[in-house]
This record gives sequence, structure tokens and C-alpha cells, in this order.
Amino acid sequence: MPKLLIKNGRIIDPASGTDRIGDILIKGGHIVRIGEDLHATGVIGFDATGLIVAPGFIDMHVHLREPGFEHAETIESGSKAAAAGGFTSICCMPNTNPVNDDATVTRYIIERASHSAVVNVFPIGAITEDCAGEKLASIGSMKEAGAVAISDDGRPVMNSRVMRRAMEYARAFDIPVIDHCEDLNLSAGGDMHEGFHSVRLGLRGIPSSAEDVMVARDILLAELTGARLHVAHLSSRRSLEMIADAKARKLPVTCEVSPHHIALTDADVAFYDSNYKMKPPLRSEADTEALVQGIADGLVDAIATDHAPHPGSEKMQEFEKCPFGIIGLETALAVALEKLVHSGRISLMRLVELFTTGPARILGLNRGRLEVGAPGDVTIFDPELCWTYDVNRSFSRSKNSPFHGRTFRGGPVATVVKGAVVWRR
Repeated sequence: MPKLLIKNGRIIDPASGTDRIGDILIKGGHIVRIGEDLHATGVIGFDATGLIVAPGFIDMHVHLREPGFEHAETIESGSKAAAAGGFTSICCMPNTNPVNDDATVTRYIIERASHSAVVNVFPIGAITEDCAGEKLASIGSMKEAGAVAISDDGRPVMNSRVMRRAMEYARAFDIPVIDHCEDLNLSAGGDMHEGFHSVRLGLRGIPSSAEDVMVARDILLAELTGARLHVAHLSSRRSLEMIADAKARKLPVTCEVSPHHIALTDADVAFYDSNYKMKPPLRSEADTEALVQGIADGLVDAIATDHAPHPGSEKMQEFEKCPFGIIGLETALAVALEKLVHSGRISLMRLVELFTTGPARILGLNRGRLEVGAPGDVTIFDPELCWTYDVNRSFSRSKNSPFHGRTFRGGPVATVVKGAVVWRR
């Protein structure tokens, strides 16, 4: 492995509270020295003057589509998109074909990633067999094979008894449960958030209560079982209020927010553009503001993209017919900087925390910090960089992004994995 010396960067590490100018030396895939005016022979130098040097960013919610849907994304293409977004580690959801519901598929993903991924890939196993919500998957064997959490993301576990048993097993195996909170009976047939704009556009609505009632159920079950519950892609103001109450009562409950849910609202669906169709749907301005405030108040534990690639042949249909989901790996940091940091709502330290120590703590990963002996994963970004996102130049195999053509202030400059620069602007 190469030796890399990152010089003169502003090192921000929430794990230690560090915010200072310094150097980082990486050797053998791990950090060996952190200090000022470091020197070493036979190293690759990287001048980070004027740039932020942070622990490698972690995206705990990505759909890589492999195995089974390689026409939309592969482990290789998704990992390259992640690197271009500043992520050094990604966690892939199990809704593949076959579903990652046993150790065989878990091991396959890890093996494929070891050969084709440019970033670290951590599989998330299914809660139930085939993500069908009826019979528990092989939770213990998947964890032993390398799964870091369980989730049926994309399909909520509607049966409360099954979810209770899943949480009991998850607690026994000390693994978090990540739930896609949606009552399918309340959301049935819906295409966007239920409200003024859905009525104006003549589209079927998905009420925020479809999320709220499942968040309430899961919190109750987490309290009953003692399991670690993580609520995926939180989008509703009332759901956030319930998360706040659960945290106040010291329950093991965490949550994530996706960049598009703080940057866009249901008003942006004005032209029936299918790139604005996702689940949970874009909510009201009041919900968006509540999420931003929740991030500022420390209620939200992580920012995760919910990167959900779909090829144009599927996504570019009538709004009512196209699938839910957008890509987001390459724009996540820029959106977060724009909506959270440059707006004055949070500090750079808090932003880095949401992408590093937050997800690492939830998943129990040995990542997300800059200290001697830690993995040599580093994200280098420029909060003032002016650039325009061109989805046609994305590393992803799919191009379903609502941010095409958007000019951002701030973004990633380089991504370092195990001491190797795997992407550089």
C-alpha cells in the first residue's frame, strides 16, 4: 500500500473534537501520525491547503442493485459514485435479486466488493425472507457473514408480531433494526405527499400519517424489546417529534434524514418530473423546516442518501407509473453544505459528525474518526468550491436525479480509502 501525506489541511474530527490545521500520514492502510510539519520519505504528497480534511464519510443507506438488477447499478459503479461524492464507506440495502436474506448472498456481496468496489462496502441483511414481511430471515448467520444491520427497506414490515420477533432477535445478536416506516394501507396508490400540491396536480397523495403511525409502532416495540431501532429516511415533522420523545426517555432509537428531504418540498413536483418521485415523498415546507431544525438541535443522528438508481427506461414514464427513488451519492455533501452550513443552521463540525461518527456509532463500525491506528479513510472537501452537477457525467449507471444542472457552493475534492486516493476532482 502507498504512503500518503496529507499536508496543511483543516482537520475536523468530531470524535476527538479536533479543529485545527495539520498533517496526516497514512501508511499500510492506517493513520500512523497526525501533527504539524510532518515529513516522511517515499510518500505521495497531497496539499490540502484551504481544504477540510475529515474522517471518511459513511453513507448508511445505499441501494447497489447487485445482484439481480445490474442494469440499474452495480457494486463497482455505485462505489465509484460514492467515491465521487466523498464517501469512503457505504452500506447496501438487501432488496436485490436474490434478496440478501441469508449468509450466502451476504458473502457474495462482500466478495464482489473486495474485487470491484473502490470504497468499503458493508451489507445490510433483510429482516424477513425475500423482504416479504412474513418469516424472519437468517439474522444470526448474516451477521456472522458480515451484515452490519437488518432492514426490509423498500418494503415496510407491516406485521407487528413479526417486527417484534425481529427486534428480539436483533437485540440478542446485538445488531440494529433499520425500518422503512410506511403503513401501506394509508399510502396505497399514492404518488406524492398528500396536500395542496397533490390536489392541484391531480396526483394521488401519501399522507404523512402513513409514516407517523409506523414510527410510533416501532418506538413502542423498541421500548418493549430493548432493541436498537433506526428509522430510515425520516421525512415527517410528527415523526421527528416522536423520535425526540423517545430520545428524551433514553430509548435506543436513532434516525437519519436524506439530503433531498431538506432541500426540496412537494412544491417542486410542479412539472410532473419523475426525478422528484421518491418514497417517502417530498413533504411540505413545514416538514422540511422541522427536519432542518431537528438536525440543528441534535435530534437527527445521520445524513444518508437513500441512493436508489433506476434506468431511464423505467424512470422516464408518466409520474403515476414510474418507480420511486432517486440517486444522490454525488450531490449529498453539496446539498448538506448549502442547506445546513452556508445557511448558518449548523457548524462544519456538526456536518462532519452527521456523515461520520453518527452512522459509525449506529452501525458499530470501526470508522468515522481520525486518530493514530484508525483506518486511513479520509474525505477532503472544499466548502467554497463552485461547481455544477451534470448527471450525464455521473459514475452511476442510472441518471435519476432532481439536481441535474444545479450549481452548488461546496463539494468533495478527494476521497482516500486505506491511504489510496480513489477519486480526485
